[in-house]
Amino acid sequence: MFRLWKWYQNSLAVHPIKTQVISSGLIWGFGDIAAQTITHSTAKAQRQIQTQGEDEDEELKINWRRVCTTSLFGFGFVGPVGHLWYEGLDRYIRSRLLLQPNSFRFVASKVAIDGFLFGPLDLLVFFTYMGFSAGKSVPQIKEDVKRDFLPAFVLEGGIWPIVQVVNFRFIPVRPC
Repeated sequence: MFRLWKWYQNSLAVHPIKTQVISSGLIWGFGDIAAQTITHSTAKAQRQIQTQGEDEDEELKINWRRVCTTSLFGFGFVGPVGHLWYEGLDRYIRSRLLLQPNSFRFVASKVAIDGFLFGPLDLLVFFTYMGFSAGKSVPQIKEDVKRDFLPAFVLEGGIWPIVQVVNFRFIPVRPC
């Protein structure tokens, strides 16, 4: 595991954007597989999955098209845009707020600014992208955003800051 971590850190140092693009695409893809698995398990536990015949255990069927679509969002948006965002955010916090990298205040500021600025933008772009990729119209996407944005933002705000504290503390932003 340590060798894998060293390889990843070296890849970040040598090819920061390429490494971010690839790792973001993979993380988003695996994240979607996890989301589909959790959704299936929850629905199954609540008996929302209709079974056919005598088969009481409907098997999980991963929607690979959705996994690919979600991975492409990681590759095409989160990887490159996120890298540039975090690079600029680091620069801003160091030069304007005069905080030392990896200090508690630096990490806390970065988590807060990221959560309130990039988080909503990321969700809006994600819902829009996923809607268009599913063939939805602009009015349908607007309705999806109205319905899903706030619950997703609240859920993201309860989970993502914990992940970002670890990320911002241990994975340095490498300039291009």
